Amino acid sequence: MQSTTSSSFQRPQQHGSLHYRKYFYVGQTYSTTSPSIAHGQIYVEHLIPACVTQKYPLVMIPGYGMTGVHWLTSSNSVSLGWADWFLTKGFEVYITDEPSRGRSPHQKSIDGPLHTRAVDTITMQQRFTSPAQYNLWPSAKLHTQWPGSGAAGDEFFDQFYSSMMPSLSNPVELSEKTRDAGVKLLDIIGRPVILIAHSQGTQFGWLLADARPLLVRAIVNLDPGGPPFFESAIFSSSGNKASSSSTVTSEGQPQKFTPARPYGLTEIPITYSPPISSPSELTQQVIDDSSPYFIHVQEVDPAHKMVNLENIPELVVTAEASYHSMYDHCTVEYLRRAGVPVEHVKLEEVGLRGNGHMMFIEKNALEIVEKVVGPWIERLK
Repeated sequence: MQSTTSSSFQRPQQHGSLHYRKYFYVGQTYSTTSPSIAHGQIYVEHLIPACVTQKYPLVMIPGYGMTGVHWLTSSNSVSLGWADWFLTKGFEVYITDEPSRGRSPHQKSIDGPLHTRAVDTITMQQRFTSPAQYNLWPSAKLHTQWPGSGAAGDEFFDQFYSSMMPSLSNPVELSEKTRDAGVKLLDIIGRPVILIAHSQGTQFGWLLADARPLLVRAIVNLDPGGPPFFESAIFSSSGNKASSSSTVTSEGQPQKFTPARPYGLTEIPITYSPPISSPSELTQQVIDDSSPYFIHVQEVDPAHKMVNLENIPELVVTAEASYHSMYDHCTVEYLRRAGVPVEHVKLEEVGLRGNGHMMFIEKNALEIVEKVVGPWIERLK
């Protein structure tokens, strides 16, 4: 990966660029039990530069507990956000809020329950804004890119914390509703787009690309959802460090790690070749169970192929001080075994140090998009 900045991707002036703003909702259906109520819709913000010069629009998908507003500014509220940066380069930008989150309505009588795990100051500090103070994983101590103290009461923390939202608690329901509404958005746009997704949002990106492979040109995954098949044990219920390493049962299943993403990287079915009718057909093998923080599980060779993603290039970006720094390689290997063309960039290896899971809104967020994401997208032409 080249870390030099392309001449056409230099840092813009901080005032941004002239653009037009629209919004709309897509994906709503009328309930069969309450036909006077629409639900399942997502809010979409459409930003159009005065002069569109880029072939592919961008669709930006936030992570867990977050909304589209986080693409609009940095954590210090001074630097340009990624959306503005891309507008200065002539990209159309579509920003989404997941169903029942943020500006996308939640119908309590129809939609599933919400949970608020992310809306907690200690959780925020441990995982995102001041992980060095808690040292819950090996690279946490390297985190330097959040402005201010990263603690409750600090102005930058308080702004970020105030923006966090409840989310649908059922991951299957959230996946299905986000996919269904997102597919309708792609159909409305009607031409290939580049998806930029963060954390939990990357799972939805893969589902959209699977459903509409001809309408997705490429995918950028920031600290993507994973690792395959099992949750990380970095955050125990007590808030302490992870417990001891896993073992394997007589059926070959790891213990002490919570099963998740039964279809490998997704909670709901995604197209495989040969076709599968049940996630049990993705036979698992333990590659590495030496870490107390995660277990590396892949499908037994020959792996099924994610056939609809085989012609869609992907970029995975991992931050040095993020908890993802330990296991994103598992996600990348799963994609590669499934036939997906993916490039993996670890930010510290291109000279971008100290970033956490919220890399795209941290102090050096513009450097990341200028040196890594922007040039990668430019090479798609």
